[in-house]
Amino acid sequence: MGVVKRYLAFVKPYRLQIIGTIIIGVIKFSIPLLLPLLIRHVVDNIIGGNGTEAEKTKELLTIMGFMFVLFVVIRPPVEYYRQYFAQWTASKILYDIRDQLFTHLQKLSLRYYANTRAGEIISRVINDVEQTKNFVITGLMNVWLDVVTIIIAVGIMFSMNVKLTLVSIVLFPLYGLSVKYFYGRLRHLTRVRSQALAEVQGHLHERVQGMPVIRSFATEEFEQKQFAKENANFLEKALTHTSWNAKTFSVVNTLTDIAPLIVITFAGYQVIQGQLTIGTMVAFIAYIEQLYNPLRRLINSSTTLTQAFASMDRVFEFIDVPYEVVDKPDAKKADGVKGEIEFQNISFRYQEDEALIIEGLSLKVKKGETLALVGMSGGGKSTLVSLLPRFYDVTGGRILLDGIDIRDYEAQSLREQIGMVLQDTFLFSNTVRENILIGKPGASEEEIVAAAKAANAHDFITKLPKGYDTKVGERGVKLSGGQKQRVSIARVFLKNPPILILDEATSALDLESEHLIQEALENLAKERTTFIVAHRLSTITHSDKIVVIEDGNVLEEGTHQELMDKQSHYYKLFQIQQLD
Repeated sequence: MGVVKRYLAFVKPYRLQIIGTIIIGVIKFSIPLLLPLLIRHVVDNIIGGNGTEAEKTKELLTIMGFMFVLFVVIRPPVEYYRQYFAQWTASKILYDIRDQLFTHLQKLSLRYYANTRAGEIISRVINDVEQTKNFVITGLMNVWLDVVTIIIAVGIMFSMNVKLTLVSIVLFPLYGLSVKYFYGRLRHLTRVRSQALAEVQGHLHERVQGMPVIRSFATEEFEQKQFAKENANFLEKALTHTSWNAKTFSVVNTLTDIAPLIVITFAGYQVIQGQLTIGTMVAFIAYIEQLYNPLRRLINSSTTLTQAFASMDRVFEFIDVPYEVVDKPDAKKADGVKGEIEFQNISFRYQEDEALIIEGLSLKVKKGETLALVGMSGGGKSTLVSLLPRFYDVTGGRILLDGIDIRDYEAQSLREQIGMVLQDTFLFSNTVRENILIGKPGASEEEIVAAAKAANAHDFITKLPKGYDTKVGERGVKLSGGQKQRVSIARVFLKNPPILILDEATSALDLESEHLIQEALENLAKERTTFIVAHRLSTITHSDKIVVIEDGNVLEEGTHQELMDKQSHYYKLFQIQQLD
């Protein structure tokens, strides 16, 4: 099985711990196997023996004293260490899997995140990975323990009475057939159920994030119906899964219940015929429990493992999502970048079956120059600047940085040379300090404060309840739009990159915030190659070059004054905004 083989790669570093846990488990499960032998000895040799009452009592107390030591002193620590090592090993394996999944998450393209709900991704990383824990504990440990227990029990039973043992295991083939019949479909139903749960989680995650929108539009009743629809879909899948699971247990437990009846019938007949002692019969009935309990657990394990395999399918399906932006084998680090950039006849589309968003666009930006991109919404401005840090790779043409195709650089080292301030500022729900430190993890307190001052953020930060240690809430909800923007500018100051991208960085802000942010951005742009995407043309009149983009093409370019003198596209846009 492919997924099992792949999963075992995560298990391999812990194989010694698993073997050790199985050995401890064999000791733990072997101890109760002495009980039927003890019963037979007490019934046949002590109670039915020829000694005096005192001798029988002494032998009984001696044997039981030994058994009490075995069960009270030796077995508890054995049980503790079996449980502890089993859980420790499984938890370490899950840690490794989630660690790799997070690494994978950080390499996936933004296109993948645009097409996949966050809740579904979280469901795979949390719920499905957790379900695979059962494969480690059940499939790699408990199953072997139960198999060994069955083998030992059958071995002891054969030594006592061959015929009775054969009668005891006569139903084993039926177990095999029932497992084969039921568990193939159960795996499929489990996978369908897991996907339905992921969809509920994805829907819920979006609604929790969009609660302010739901409240503002008063759509609670509509959203309740939408959630009920998703929830009902999961309920239907869960009940189908439950129904099939119940059928499985019904058949299996019926077989388990029939087995002792057959043994009691045959053993009772042999005792009546004088071919079997009462002690041996009682011991055999006790061994039936010892035999069919692990067998029952094996059947339960089949259900658990089926669920684990379905989750493993989903985990590896996620791991197999390909990377769109991949470093070349000989990719070089982008060190000592000057910041001279050229777009050479580039084209781009998001999906293969979609129209081109940018087509045949060429631009040159000199080191330290500020280039403003303007035009109507949907013209491709934000898409163009997202190609520079390789959030996506161009469909055609190439982008040069200091004369080298950006695809020849390591993507991470390229992004280290670029600072971005976006319209939709994202802050993590940590402290202000931790959000600024994203720009340069490990920076000193002096560097953090200097960056905040440069971004005109220090004054408002010091007035917060705990200053730089104030938690900003999810997505920075406790800060105003202008404050969030200044924190995001501070982290770019701290990063100190040679290339800067400002995408609608001052839109939708009040006048005071805009003034403070505009001042900070002008300081930030000094001596850096800067791209500004702006709707408000009054904020970019100082730019070295202004480029008007429409439908992914350059309509015109030049300085503010040059474009005003042309009285063409830019002039008309500027006049409209001035009238507004």
